[in-house]
Amino acid sequence: MRTRRLILIGFGSVHQALAHLLITRQARLQQDYGLDLQVVGVADRGGAIMNPQGLPLDALLAHKRAGHGVSTFPQGTALPDARTLARMAGYDLLLEASPVNLEDGEPALSCIRAALLQGKGVVLANKAPLVLDYRGLHQLAREEGGPLAFSATVCGGLPVINVGQRDLIAAAIHQVEGIFNSTSNYILSRMATGEPYQDALAEAQRRGLAERDPRLDVEGWDTANKLVIIANAVLHVPAHLEDVRVVGIQDITPADLAQARAKGEMIRLIATATREGSRWQLEVKPRAVPITSFLGGIDGWEMGVVFRTDIFEDIYMKIDERGPTATAAAMLRDVVNVGV
Repeated sequence: MRTRRLILIGFGSVHQALAHLLITRQARLQQDYGLDLQVVGVADRGGAIMNPQGLPLDALLAHKRAGHGVSTFPQGTALPDARTLARMAGYDLLLEASPVNLEDGEPALSCIRAALLQGKGVVLANKAPLVLDYRGLHQLAREEGGPLAFSATVCGGLPVINVGQRDLIAAAIHQVEGIFNSTSNYILSRMATGEPYQDALAEAQRRGLAERDPRLDVEGWDTANKLVIIANAVLHVPAHLEDVRVVGIQDITPADLAQARAKGEMIRLIATATREGSRWQLEVKPRAVPITSFLGGIDGWEMGVVFRTDIFEDIYMKIDERGPTATAAAMLRDVVNVGV
């Protein structure tokens, strides 16, 4: 049995779902993978808590859900912030799922760098650090020997990154298309039935799927973030956010959706990476596609991707993700696979 000590940066819906998985799947993780996973530190916006013997997750979840910050949890040592927790020595893996901050990536970037500099492993659900410094973080991981895994950053539980990096051996990828944001897809699907935009957005936020700043979803930036990660990780293109042409769904009207429906089409927010000679064109924009097509049939909370290749031809995958559990499960998958 291998014991692995985890610290969680951010304790919102994703990491709370992960804590629940660690409780309910503990016996299976021990039996099937020989892993005893212990959470020894957690940070939220108000501070952090550390207990080298392991934090009792049931009690910590109840404390958080009662409206208290983790630093006031009585069964551990309070720390001032996430950065202090990340610089501590008593853990093996840092898991990052704090809110997306595209301005400077903080506190995530400082925490990740602190972990990697100590040779610790890092598992990400937060997209911003990779969007802002994909190459730098990977170079640091290589130099210091700590693994860096991030399958949860693109489409939650859907293994887009894993398939793109691991399974398309010797293939030339010609195009990647996808619907990468369940919030915008849900809003468009509900608006097509006559539901007001604000009501659909409010439901997405209630479920913990919409970003704290909903503009990241509806203006296309969350989708663009994921496209940048795919470009770097799968297509080996050193892309940045400014390389993506982005148009969101905020100007789509019920009349636009009704007109598309009358033609047998559905408007979807679609990310596309297309090879043109030696260059790649990256864009995110609403497009009308046939309802009978793969992308047109991705409805409600679903997300999906198409890899168009030479030797594997076309690969289609989608997921129906109605809450944060699948993203938490993807983080758990990475924890098991990194082998620290």
